[in-house]
Order: sequence, then C-alpha cells, then structure tokens
Amino acid sequence: MDFKKNPRTTFKAVNKMTLKEARAEVEALREGVEYHNYLYYVKVQPAISDAVFDKLFRRLQELEEAFPELESPTSPTRKVGAPPLDRLTKVKHTSPMLSLNSALGEAEAEEFDRFIRRNTGTDAIAYVLEPKFDGFSVEVVYRNGVFEYGATRGDGETGEDISENLKTIRPLLLRLQEPKAEKLPGFLAVRGEVIMSKKAFQKLNKERVERGEAPFANPRNAAAGIMRQLDSKKVADKPLDIFFYEILKVEGMEFETHWQELQKFPQWGLKTDAHNSRCSSFTEIKAYREKLAAGREDFDYEIDGVVIKLDDLRLRERLGTRERSPRWAFAWKFPPKKEVTTLEDIVVQVGRTGMLTPVALLEPVDVGGVTVSRATLHNEDEVRKKDVRPGDKVRVARAGDVIPEVVERIDEPGRRRGKEFSMPKKCPVCGTEVMREGAYYFCPAGLSCPAQLIGHILHYACRNALNIEGLGDQIARQMVEREMVKDVADLYTLTVADILDLEGFAEKSAQNLYQAIQSAKQARLDRFVYALGIRHVGEHVARLLAEEFRSLDRLTRASREDMEKIHGIGTEIAQSVESFFAQEENRRVLEKIVRAGVRVEDMPVRREGLILKGKTFVFTGELENYTREKAKEIVESLGGRASSSVSGATDYVVAGRNPGSKLEEAKKRGVAVIDEAEFSKIIGQKKR
Repeated sequence: MDFKKNPRTTFKAVNKMTLKEARAEVEALREGVEYHNYLYYVKVQPAISDAVFDKLFRRLQELEEAFPELESPTSPTRKVGAPPLDRLTKVKHTSPMLSLNSALGEAEAEEFDRFIRRNTGTDAIAYVLEPKFDGFSVEVVYRNGVFEYGATRGDGETGEDISENLKTIRPLLLRLQEPKAEKLPGFLAVRGEVIMSKKAFQKLNKERVERGEAPFANPRNAAAGIMRQLDSKKVADKPLDIFFYEILKVEGMEFETHWQELQKFPQWGLKTDAHNSRCSSFTEIKAYREKLAAGREDFDYEIDGVVIKLDDLRLRERLGTRERSPRWAFAWKFPPKKEVTTLEDIVVQVGRTGMLTPVALLEPVDVGGVTVSRATLHNEDEVRKKDVRPGDKVRVARAGDVIPEVVERIDEPGRRRGKEFSMPKKCPVCGTEVMREGAYYFCPAGLSCPAQLIGHILHYACRNALNIEGLGDQIARQMVEREMVKDVADLYTLTVADILDLEGFAEKSAQNLYQAIQSAKQARLDRFVYALGIRHVGEHVARLLAEEFRSLDRLTRASREDMEKIHGIGTEIAQSVESFFAQEENRRVLEKIVRAGVRVEDMPVRREGLILKGKTFVFTGELENYTREKAKEIVESLGGRASSSVSGATDYVVAGRNPGSKLEEAKKRGVAVIDEAEFSKIIGQKKR
C-alpha cells in the first residue's frame, strides 16, 4: 500500500479486517499522512486535495479507534500540522493551537450538535458560526497593547517566529486601539488567519508564470509561502490580509462567551469577518452553511466550510479537548469544487527553448483529487479553437492523469465575455520581438533571456541529464537574477561562499550543492548531449547521436548529412544539432565547460548484441531489482527504446508493484504486459 503518490480512498470495511491487515494499512497511512503533511505545511506544495487528505486522515483515526493496540504516541493523529522549520526561530505557543475535527456530511455535523447537548446536560445551547478560512493560521501576541511577536502554528505546541513578516500586513495593528473607559489587557494572545484575496492571488500567479516560476496551487499556499520568507522586504509588497477569530490567552480581562470576545476584537482594532453569526439550533446551522455555500463564489477570499463553536466558555472548559482538537468545535466543510471552474486570466510563459506557451490561470479546482490552479492552452490556435477568454467557465481535465488542460468552454448565455486572446509581439520576460514558426511563437534572445537561461540551467541539472541534486527552480532563479551564472559553464566556478550568499543556505547545504556541481564534472556523452538542451533532442536522440559518433569532438564536427544517415534522425533534428554546434556562443560555452574541468566520457563501442533493436518498452510501478533509470539504460544499451508513455509503437509494458494508469492503457491497446521476471529473461539476466 502506498498513500504517497496516488493514494486510493476506497477501503475495506474495518469489521472485516484482521489485526495484521490493519497494522499494515495503519503503517502505510501514517507514512502517507506524514508525507502529505510535509508537502502541505513545510514545502507548501500540496500533491493531493484537502478532500483526499481528509479521507486518509479519517481512515487512520477509524483504524486506531477500532484497533487500540495499534495506537502510537507518534501517530500523525496525535499532532497538528508539522514540526517548525529549522531556519526560523522556534516559539512556544501561549496555548495549544489545535486543529478541528471536520466532515462533509450532514450526519456528522448533526451528531456534533447531539454530542454537545448530551455532554453539557442542557438544551439551552448557543453556537457561534464562522466561515472556515482557507488560509494560514498564526498566533499574534500583544503586551500592554503593543505587538510583541507572531508565530506560525507549527506542530500546535511550537511554531516559527514570523514577527517581521506579520508586521508588513497592513490590517495588522502594531498597537491596539484602547476602548473608551476601559484599559487594554496586559497580555493578549489571539489566533488569526493570514489570507490572500482571489484577485490578488491571480495577479501574483500571473507575475510568477510570466517570470517562468511555478504558480502557487491556491491562495492558502501563496500566503503560507510568502509568510515563510526570510526577507520581510519581499513580503511587504504582497497583498496579504488577516482575520482574527479566537483568544488563546488573556490577562486582566474576563469573558463569559466567545461571542463577547468577537465583539471586543473590532474595538481593539483586530479585524473579524462580517459573516460571523450566532444561533441556537441545528436548523439554523444548516441554513447558515447553505447560505455561505451558495454565495461562496462571491467571496473575495477562499472559504472551504463553516466552523461551529460552542459559545459558552465555561462549558468549553467542561468538555475539554482531545489530543489534537477541541471537543467544543467542529468544521462542516463544503464539497470540493469539481472540474468546472473560472478561467481568470491567460498569460504567456517562456520555456527553456524560447517557446511561448499560453497558460490558463484558474480559480483553484479539484481534478481527480489534485488541486489545479493552472492549465496549458498549448498555442494561440488552440486558444482560438476552444474560444476561451478570461472570465469564462471552463471544464478542466488532467491529460494522461498528469498535465492539467482546458477541455472546453461552458456556455453561459447572456453573459458578457472578456477580450479575445492574442499572443504578445514581444517576449514578456526580456522584451525581445518574438518570431513565429507555424503555430508556435519563439523568443529568439536565447540565453540572454532570463527565463530561457533559468530553464536551461534546470534542464542541465535534471536527473536524466547531469543530475545535480539540490539545484532547483528557486536556486537557479537567484543565480540568474544576481548575475552569478550567465551560462551553464559558470556553475562550475561557484564556490561554497558564493552559494552561502543565496537565500535559504547554511554551511552544510551550501557544501552539499557545491559537491553535487563538482560531481557533475564527469559526464557520460549521451547524458551531456541531452543536458545541452538542443532543440528536438530528447534522451533517445541524444543516445542515438552518442552511439554513432562516440565522442563529443566527433559529434560537434558532424555534418547534417552524417546525422541523417542514423535511423530515427530526420532532417529537422539534424539541422537543429548542426546549427547548435555551429553557433559561436554555444562553442564558447562548451570551451568554458571543458576549461572548468568537465570530462565528457566517450561512448564505448558496443560488444553485446542488439537483441532489443526496434523494441520499445514502458515501465510502470516499482521494480524490485532495478531502478527505473537502470532498467532504461539496459534497454537502450541493447538497442531498444524506453518510453514514458504507452502508444501504438509500444512493444512491452513492464509492470512492477503498484502499477499506474499505464497498465490500463496497455490493456486497452492490447500491448503485451510482462512482469519483472519476464523482463529479466528477455534481457538475458537472471534475477539478482
């Protein structure tokens, strides 16, 4: 069972499980929940939707309750969020910042109401109802009315000090207002939510995409990513907002109800939400949720449900808390948005090769359990064919279960539509006049265009090229923006001290990246050719070229005619390769790379028979005796080809443990499916 990459959410009935089965599933669930907690809270890069995560978490709770012997003090059900980041100062919270039990169904929400009435011994219950913000939770502390510090939620007990970043949020007062005829509390710790409006989120994502950066998945992740910046100057110009909704600790003042607390907040100058309400029955709770759900699209910010809180603070104390959540509060969530969403804007992204691609920025939507906020539109002709414009309702799908794309526009009779899209005349990154080739537009500036240079560095460092571990998008972007790297050869001149100057590095991590770059000075010819990022040259073509010419020197001197003689290489590819090595700038960079000490290994003459010549393999799932990369190398060394997708040209699909959608595609197409043992026989190797 693997709940990391493609978590399933259909489960066997608990009462039909053995202890052994439950133990295996609990261990897998804990690993999956911890992994997705890490992506969500630490990396701020969620891989699954909230709805899928909630199902995994509730299943883990269900199993631990059914099998008490499997309970563990280190289970994620005993924690809130994730441990704080090491690079920010840790702060112990004045009071635990708990999570909320939540559910989508009406039955669970009604059971919460019955639980409250049953355990307080009274029907005279008052609730406070609040929108459930989809933002970033923080603690803010005031002493004698003056802002003292602020922290992230972290693990619920300890957070990260983000005081300087919080100070930049305009609605946050650094000194509380003092109500008439009343003193401010000597100490006040309040809980709030940092949010970003939908409009500001789309504007931020547009800027990121145009700069070649990956957009944030949703406003919550945007707020979280920004608040964790080490440099508060980079936060100051971001359109963040904050709402307050709970007192964690107060000295010098007492309250009887939560509603009284909320009424006091505006008097102190602390912003609250205008939709907060008070009620006394489940019927009113249901009506409130229905009203908010119906108007959800009209909110300036994202909400994903309603929070129901017991109003009486003394009754709250009587009910107490669980390990990670209060017994007196409950989140009744909205169903996730499905497939149909609003296309907010169309922006143009500049890729590594200079190709300009229109990208749809979407109101975040759940597609197959993954939150999607952007989708490819391929090219201008495709945009016109689908006739999509900003403001349109569109249907989104994940092409091949991976890349999101806009499938179609949903007609809305009577609605005035936005302006028709057209490609820009100048590169949105460097301002160079763009060129058109067929259906595609290109920026001809090459590596003088920052977006292309960043993309080129990332491609050069990727796993299937030079495999420089730790050199990711943000690092490459800093290197280019600070003019530390003007071409890939400059990577080899960087020192540990240079890397330490980049944001987010400590001595050890800087040393690790330096060593990874130095290790890339020994390169196999086919990987090096692929790393150069020559247009139309993927891994397979790079391998063909390397096997034919066997040395970098012979390849750089090869003519187009020489290359066209290779089976599988046509005129367009040959022209591209010849043109690349003929360009003076490219030759200069190659010479710099060699001077830096990079040694490109010649390809050996084949001695083994080409027993797989003309055969195409696709691998899916986990292999026991081979890494995916090793299996691919073996296939190619025997004259075959390893592809990443199933097509009519595929001869074999090798299926390991937990195969993905490629297995279904193979069955649909009638492609031969073999296991690892059969693969070992075909390549002439015994199982190791």
